[in-house]
Amino acid sequence: MNSAEINQKLENLSPLEITKWAIEQAENPIITTNFRPYESAILHLVTQVKPDIPVIWCDTGYNTPQTYRFANHLIKRLNLNLHIYVPKQTAAYRDIVLGIPEVDTPEHREFSEQVKLEPFNRAMAEWQPDLWFTNLRNGQTAFRDGIGILSKGKNDEWKVSPFYHYSDEDLDAYLEEYNLPNEKKYFDPTKVLESRECGIHA
Repeated sequence: MNSAEINQKLENLSPLEITKWAIEQAENPIITTNFRPYESAILHLVTQVKPDIPVIWCDTGYNTPQTYRFANHLIKRLNLNLHIYVPKQTAAYRDIVLGIPEVDTPEHREFSEQVKLEPFNRAMAEWQPDLWFTNLRNGQTAFRDGIGILSKGKNDEWKVSPFYHYSDEDLDAYLEEYNLPNEKKYFDPTKVLESRECGIHA
């Protein structure tokens, strides 16, 4: 069965059913998070099925105070098996020598490599997952509109997005059903605009 056939099958399943199916296929699954809005939904969903799944957080060092408090709350409430990866340079040092450059410049590409791509690639090299849960959703970016629930990552691992067809309203209902918090004061310096990709997925 190829990925198109699998995606067709997954279209008829609920996010929980998708998650259970994916866990059954995997030998070394992980989930990544940046504690952006609606991350409590995907973290809650996946840890219901596999409570000890490794949770990879590549912390850029530029999150808002609200995001750090939100992360701390979720880590404790969901008892996350968290593994944090940070840039090799401190944010204080980078603020002096590079700052946050304008997007679509060589300086911004270097910035993105330092704060997100290098830590992420280091994490993936260490864990070598065969399956990676993400919270990608249809309608977020042009790239994400075409990948489907199941897609291939850059390192040949399978990426699974159980909430791929969920709208913000659908996720709001999920958060309300399980009394989960949300935090929308989030800032990603590698994207700036929601319609841009940071380089991890595309």
